[in-house]
This record gives sequence, C-alpha cells and structure tokens, in this order.
Amino acid sequence: MKFKIANREIGYSEDPLIIAEIGINHNGNLDQAIAIADSAIQAGAEVLKHQTHIPDEEMSLEALKVIPGNSKHSIYKIIKKCSLSEIDESKLMKYIISKKKIFISTPFSKAAVDRLVRFKVPAFKIGSGEWNNLELIEYICKFKKPIIMSTGMSRLNELIKTVNLINKKKIPLVLMHCTNVYPTPIEKSRLNSITIMQKHFKNNIIGYSDHTVGLHASYAALTLGAKIIEKHYVDTHSRKGPDISCSMDKNQLIELIKASKSIPSSLPGKKEFINEEHITMNFAFASVVSKILIKKGSLLNKKNICLKRPGNGDFLSKDFSKLLGKKIKKDILPNVQIKKGNIQ
Repeated sequence: MKFKIANREIGYSEDPLIIAEIGINHNGNLDQAIAIADSAIQAGAEVLKHQTHIPDEEMSLEALKVIPGNSKHSIYKIIKKCSLSEIDESKLMKYIISKKKIFISTPFSKAAVDRLVRFKVPAFKIGSGEWNNLELIEYICKFKKPIIMSTGMSRLNELIKTVNLINKKKIPLVLMHCTNVYPTPIEKSRLNSITIMQKHFKNNIIGYSDHTVGLHASYAALTLGAKIIEKHYVDTHSRKGPDISCSMDKNQLIELIKASKSIPSSLPGKKEFINEEHITMNFAFASVVSKILIKKGSLLNKKNICLKRPGNGDFLSKDFSKLLGKKIKKDILPNVQIKKGNIQ
C-alpha cells in the first residue's frame, strides 16, 4: 500500500510524514504566511498545508451568527479575516515550491477546489467538516489526486459510505483520526481509534491530525502506526489566532520530525534477546559458584553453592537446581564458578 504526493512516498514501509499546517495562523497576511512557512521549512518540514477559503462560496449568511468554541467572533468573520486571495495564496505556494517543499491545501468549496486545480496541487486535504459533504468529495475525486481526509466528528459506520466512494475510484486515500476541539484535552484524544481504523479500513493508510497542546499525542500516534501526522504550525506562539494554542513551533517540529524517524524504528521485533545483548548477558547474568570451600566427594547443596555474576560460567542460573545432589570430584575453593570438570 503505497503512493506518492509529489515526490514523497507515503506507505506503511516509509517513514511517517509530518505535515506542518499553516492553516489560518497568518491572519490573512501574506508576509506572515511566508514567515510561518519559512520557519517550518527551516525546521525540516517536507509538506506544508494551507486552507483555501473563499468565504462567500463556503458559508451562508447564517455563519455570521455562529461563534466557534475557540473565539469570540463569528466563524464568518474569522474566515473572512484569515483568507488569502488567489494571488496571495499563489505567491505562498510558489515560495514553498521554490524551497523545494510540497504545498497542499484544504478546499472548503468547489470554487476552492478549482483554485487548487489551477495551482496544480499534488494532493487534496479534506477537513473533518467535509467528510460527509459527498457533493464536494465527488467533485474533488474528478481530479484523481491523492486525498488526505480528516475524520473528526464522525462514527466509524458513518465513514464507510465516503471511504467506499473514494476507494471505488481507485484514488489513494489516507484517513486521519481527529478530535475537533481547539485545543483538544489529551484525555479526549481517543487514540485507540487509530488501531480501530487500521483494522476496519485495511485498504487505506491511517494517520492522525493532532489538535492537542504539545507533542505527546503525536508521539503516541506514531507508536500506534500513524503514517501521517498533521499539526498546526506557527513560527511563534506570540501570534494571535484561534488555532495558535494547538500549534507547534519550530523546536517542536524539529522534535516531531526526529520522533517520526526514531519511534517507528523502535517498534518491530520479537520478545527474544538480540545478538548485541550477549556482551551484557556475560556480566549481567549469574553463574553457579561455591559459597565455601567444597571438599572432594561432597554433594552440592544450597548451603555450599549460590548464584553470582558474571554469567559466563559453565552453569547458569537455569542450571542451579540440576546441580543439587551432584558429587564433587576435587576440592573447590570458595567464591569461584563451578566447572563441568568439577562434577563427578
């Protein structure tokens, strides 16, 4: 199960991909957007994600009265303020591409899809608010580009229709577990959903979109096998905005990228010792040794033998009980290992 976003391989045999989401953290200012992108690029981001908002195409007038939980302003006012024009978004994309990084975005309307098609983006991100918008998803599927879809605010059985729609069109699809609370309390993350989705959607790669504060949830998701981690990104937490609290900064992104390479490599293997442990086993394990001077002809018992390090003797701890009652054919000095040649 493998596909490419631009030149980046995505698959269970590949390193997890960390997506730095610029989102709306730039507050509609192109210079700020480029500064945030540049910071993420310096931290090592491979893929930077934007949100393509055309407010009047995605929201009705009722949006003027809806206040999200992480702001005092209406969702319409927030999005209107934080949208980039097509010209500015194009400049942001070209800047990211000029740095040899990958630009993708989330469209919230068909008009936004059309803009991103004009931009020739290599993949689409579908937000949690659109997983059940089959009209939009059908439209996105027409362009046959890989899809990364967040699945927040959904039940498992509700996702099946959407997933089947995309899978039938043979479009590469990554399903992202997500909790849409900004920020998400760590205890509300429900990361076991990653494992559940892996078992249920065997034809799709599973990832995680992290809205918690800090990196602990992302680390745990990597341990569970998430192959894409998406997290909001900001160059400095001194910026203002509804998503800043759950955004990572440059140092956190550096650490998350390191974790994306080290954590998966720590997982495979069986519960057995490895060859490299032999050098430690030699001194850490115990061998059977004499407690006291043991005279020729004596029988070994718990009063005259015991177990002590190192573990390089002829008889190890597993052999202790087998030696009890054995006759000694020559004197053995105190506090030395019992050798095979000592046993009659």
